[in-house]
Amino acid sequence: MLRQYKLSDYNFRLILWVLALSILGILIIGSARESSQQKQIYGLILGITAMIIISLFDYAWILNFYWLIYLVGAFLLIAVLFVGVNVNGATRWVEFGGFRFQPSDIVKIMLILFFAKFFDQHQDDINHVKTIFMSLALIGIQLLLIFKEPDLSTSIVVAAVFCALIFCGGLTYKIVGGILVVCIPVAVIGISILMQPDTELLQNYQLTRIYAWLKPEEYPQEAMQQTNSIIAIGSGQLYGKGLNNDEVSSVKNGNFIAEPQTDFIFAVAGEELGFIGCCMIVLLEFLIALECLLIGRRAKELSGTLICCGMASLIFFQTFLNISVATGLLPNTGITLPFVSYGLTSLVSFYIGIGFVLNVGLQTKKY
Repeated sequence: MLRQYKLSDYNFRLILWVLALSILGILIIGSARESSQQKQIYGLILGITAMIIISLFDYAWILNFYWLIYLVGAFLLIAVLFVGVNVNGATRWVEFGGFRFQPSDIVKIMLILFFAKFFDQHQDDINHVKTIFMSLALIGIQLLLIFKEPDLSTSIVVAAVFCALIFCGGLTYKIVGGILVVCIPVAVIGISILMQPDTELLQNYQLTRIYAWLKPEEYPQEAMQQTNSIIAIGSGQLYGKGLNNDEVSSVKNGNFIAEPQTDFIFAVAGEELGFIGCCMIVLLEFLIALECLLIGRRAKELSGTLICCGMASLIFFQTFLNISVATGLLPNTGITLPFVSYGLTSLVSFYIGIGFVLNVGLQTKKY
């Protein structure tokens, strides 16, 4: 369970990138909504503590309980549907003893751990039909529970991470190509069905967001947040207006964006830190994901590699989705920017994931 490690094997570079991005996030959150900054600092302290503790536990021992991890994750998502707290029309939170957390954020990490072990166990038969369908059924159950909250954005990210994991687990290019040949036309047909006004597969607000993204001039009220976000990012120009500015025209001061400290934190960063600040955020997210991949390459076994690849893909896909929404490349979806947006569950969950990556790095192959 606990092993002796060499301090020289600890990846301090990864910790440096994560801390730098988190501190930058705290500064932006303080400017966007000062009342949230103190809580985010508490979340950072808790996250760092969890990361250090997790990094010292043998990940291979923890993965022995991979089925228990899967069942606990499913239980948390089911609990949301029955005792969850409804906020702004979505039931994604569970409140316990005055503490509110979002189980789907924790489940992302738990699913990475589960499938890291599952694909490691099935690496010899991962291309068999039985294994593929079994893995699809297992991820499908969790995706359905997340989608029911409803949380479409998290469902998309989890599905993308699963695809990355099964590919890194050894799925052949022939099967990948075959799946793409089938899925692309099916996806086109599915999107056309989803876009029908009388469809029951998506919530009304989700359809409205898609329509507002496609035709903002016809849905000015619904498209307002994304429009204001794009304007804010552009107004920052090269250097930005500066943190904690008091300009009335600012998105945070003028309340042009609801909850700017969470889903649209990138808009605040673009306006106040400019193009250079946005590039710093993107670069740090990239460096963190890259460091995870480099650690994964040196892992002693497939499960360790998959943990690192899973975290790298989670950071990449979630960053891409958040920034794409803020810049108008994708329809408005509610998802945090890793290590930057306000949200204690999200922040601590990512730090726990980094803790597992660090432990993989402590047990790399010796050449």
